[in-house]
Amino acid sequence: MRWIVTLAICVAVTGCSAPQPDSAKVAAAFEVPLPSEADRNQFLTVLRAAAEAEGMHLDAAGSNELEKMAKAIPGAKMTMNAAVWRGSNDKEVIASAMDQHDHLGQIWIMFLKGKDPALTSRFRESAMREITLRWPGTLPLPIMPTGAIPLHRDLVRTPNGYMVNPSEAHKYHLDGAENRPH
Repeated sequence: MRWIVTLAICVAVTGCSAPQPDSAKVAAAFEVPLPSEADRNQFLTVLRAAAEAEGMHLDAAGSNELEKMAKAIPGAKMTMNAAVWRGSNDKEVIASAMDQHDHLGQIWIMFLKGKDPALTSRFRESAMREITLRWPGTLPLPIMPTGAIPLHRDLVRTPNGYMVNPSEAHKYHLDGAENRPH
């Protein structure tokens, strides 16, 4: 059932405009191209190693769980749903990695600021160093002033990442300066 919690966190973080505590805001987010199961397994290995090096752990939904979720929730098809947690009792989510039906195989990894910013920064830098080496097509995602990430359908790909489609910028209360390509 942890996947439900992870999904709820990701839905709340993605495209959300409600105020969030600073520790729950997204500090950095990236899209990682992982088209094959082998890529996804390697990605989870990298993420797990970076998490364990900082005393955290990774939980990832298996293919059976993902299939059940897709059947139970129309439009919830995914190839990955994983989260990095701090504390043996999942005290705090530190990062989440998932795709959704409208960007299957394009995994979004979101790193939260966390209650211990030094710890979360070390973890993020370590994980992203390995991820960008293995998957050089990794692109940054824009983070809105609220600390959320826009919906996939509201983004436009640029050579350096993504920006909010100007026709959708009003949804995110952006002016021109805040919506520069990432």
